[in-house]
Parts: sequence; C-alpha cells; structure tokens
Amino acid sequence: MTLSRIWSAFIIVAIIVAAIKCFFFGNTDIFNWMVVGKADDALNPYKADGIIETCWTAVTICLKLIGIMALFMGFMNIAERAGGVRLLSRIIYPFFSKIFPDIPKGHPATGHMMMNFSANLLGLDNAATPFGLKAMDSLQELNPDKSRASNSQIMFLCLHACGPTLIPVSIIAIRASANAANPTDIFIPCMIVTFASTLAAMCIVSFRQKINLFQPVILGWILGISVLITLLVIYLVSLDAAPLQSFSGLLSNGLILLIFLLIIVGAFYKKIDVFDAFIEGAKGGFETAVKIIPYLVGMLVAISMLRTSGTFDVIIDGMKNFFGLFGGDTRFVEGLPTALVRPLSASGARGMMVSTMTAYGADSFAGRLASIMQGSSDSTFYVVAVYFGAVGIKNTRYAIGSMLLADLVGIITSIILAYLFFGSVA
Repeated sequence: MTLSRIWSAFIIVAIIVAAIKCFFFGNTDIFNWMVVGKADDALNPYKADGIIETCWTAVTICLKLIGIMALFMGFMNIAERAGGVRLLSRIIYPFFSKIFPDIPKGHPATGHMMMNFSANLLGLDNAATPFGLKAMDSLQELNPDKSRASNSQIMFLCLHACGPTLIPVSIIAIRASANAANPTDIFIPCMIVTFASTLAAMCIVSFRQKINLFQPVILGWILGISVLITLLVIYLVSLDAAPLQSFSGLLSNGLILLIFLLIIVGAFYKKIDVFDAFIEGAKGGFETAVKIIPYLVGMLVAISMLRTSGTFDVIIDGMKNFFGLFGGDTRFVEGLPTALVRPLSASGARGMMVSTMTAYGADSFAGRLASIMQGSSDSTFYVVAVYFGAVGIKNTRYAIGSMLLADLVGIITSIILAYLFFGSVA
C-alpha cells in the first residue's frame, strides 16, 4: 500500500506541476517532452527521457540483466548443490542470527545475503544484483505471508540499499574525465558516508523490529569490519589515481574469477553435474529478469514524469530560497540535486553529478559534494521495485520509510564531511 501511494503521488504531482507550467507560465511544450521527449535531444530543456523512451529503457535494462542473471544464478546453483552456500552461511551465522533472528541456522539465505554484501562492498554491481535477488527469493521461502515483506527481507533490503562500497571507481573515473586535480580526494568521505548510512539503516530497522544491537557478537563483528576497512583505506589512500583504479580492477574482477574457480573445483570434489546445475540456475535467472519488467516500467515512468515535469527544479529553487533566508552558507544547496535524484534513479543522479561538476567545476565545493552524495547509497525506489517485484511482495510495510531515513542520514553526513574536508574550497 505504501508503494502504491508513493507511485500515485509521483504521477499526480508531476501532472499538476506540468499543468501549472503549461497553462499559467506558457510552457506549452511540456506535455510533449513528458510523453515523447528524449534525453539526447539538444532542444530538451530537462535532459530526461519521456514516458515512451523510459518504457524502452526499462525493458532494455531487463534484457541486459537477463544474461548477467543467468550467468551468476547458474554459478550460484552449482555452489548450492556443492554445499558452498551452506558453508558460507555457517561462517556468518553467529552475526546474522542476531540481526536476522527469523532465519534458521544453515539456511542458504544467509550465504546469498553475504555474497550480495560482499559484491556491493567491492563495487561489483553486476554480481550484487543476481546475488541479492537470489537472497530475496530464499527469504521469500521463509516468509509466511507471500504478499507482505518479512522482517528479514526489510532488514536485508535496507542494508543492501545503503551498502558501503570500498572504491567508488565510476565516480573517480568521472572526476578524472572532468579534469579534477585529484580525482580520488572524495574517496575517504564516500567510505565514511556509506558506512554511516549502513549503520543508520541497521539502527532504524532494529528499532522497528526490537533487535538489541548492543549484543557482544554484533559489536564484535561491526568493530572487526571497521578495523579491516580502516586498514584497507589507509593502504588505498597511499595510492595515486591510476594505481588505485588498477588495484580496484584487480581486486574486484579477480575476486569474481576466484569465486567461479572455487565453485567449479568444489563441485568437482562433490561430484556434481556442473553444467546441468548451471543450466538449471540460469533458467531461474532468466525467469526472474523477465518477471521484474512490469515493476521496473511502472517505477521508472513515474520517476521520469517527475523529472520532465520540472518538479525537481521547483524543489531545488524552493530550497535555495528557504536556506537563503537564514543568511548562512548555502553552497551545499548546489550539490543537493544529486542527493534528491539518487533515491529515484542512479543514472539520473549520475547525470546531476556531471551537470553540477560542469556548472561549478570538478574541484568546486558543489562538485565534490555531489560526488560524495552520488556514492552514498543505492537508488531506493529502483531497489524496491526490482527486489520486491521479483518475489511478488505488494505490502512493503516500513521498508521505504526506513530506507529514505537512512538516505537522509547519508545526505546530512555528506554535507558535514564536505565542509570538513573541502570547506575552504569555493
């Protein structure tokens, strides 16, 4: 019901704003841009696809996802048959049993979630999505009400949406292409922001689910992970931009190949029919990718209407005027478009980040703040549409509210860190 209301509100607000612009401000082309506009059209003032183009984009995303889903879910099925996922589940169970108390010991959902979190941590988006969808499917098996999100699904999705990424490679690459003096200077702030938003998501959901986070096991794991991340950050900070990107590629892509190798070797050891297991899992990946098309089309169209109606411009102008009344430093407002679009669209937020760097400079305060915000979290509504849609969840309960609160923590933390690290920059 929450998702239905939000989706309906997006469409209603977008049409009302567009109608006001059309009939009161003479913007007679706005309905045309909303329906058939193209982002790459030089005359398009909003630089966003209209409804028709967005529908094609949604299907294209799913078509590209089919191959990736088939590959990774095929390998995941081999790992399950060989017992690798259950082994991973037993290793991580002491910690997960505290924040996911409804998951039985040794259940494969634990291993699937761990694979998803690990892929997110290393920036492996192509691997994180199939692992995450497999985790949602496993959690759905334990869900007594198949149309209503379970506590475990909500906790998992909130942590996934805020999951920290060690090296924001794409952001560093964009900053380098924009001729930033030091493209990696946003690396530490991005790490801190994602870690803060992840802890915020865990605290918010734990409060709703009455989970005590001050248990020794939880504190020990959080402290251990923090120490490991800190040590890795210390090493990565010592690298220049080129070695950093090289190390990132070696670590992330090398890990994918290592996982494939371990799965195949383990399957041979267990005498598993490897190719048959792969094909069975790949079929499931194909079916899942096709199943999410309606959910993705609906969500992306609503978001497109918000963008092409100029609703974001109205919000940003209003915020600039509001904060300007207090006479304080309002430089952060120039970086907020990225943060506002981020929960709705990853590509849209990336475009906002590039637009901010183009307008103010890659090394400006606004450009750096937009970069930090771009790396702060995943796209909340995209995640909700894809992950809940894949398992047929209609009642998302408090998942969206919790994720948006965690996003807010990420935004506030981003602003604080931007002033702390780059406050003296114009």
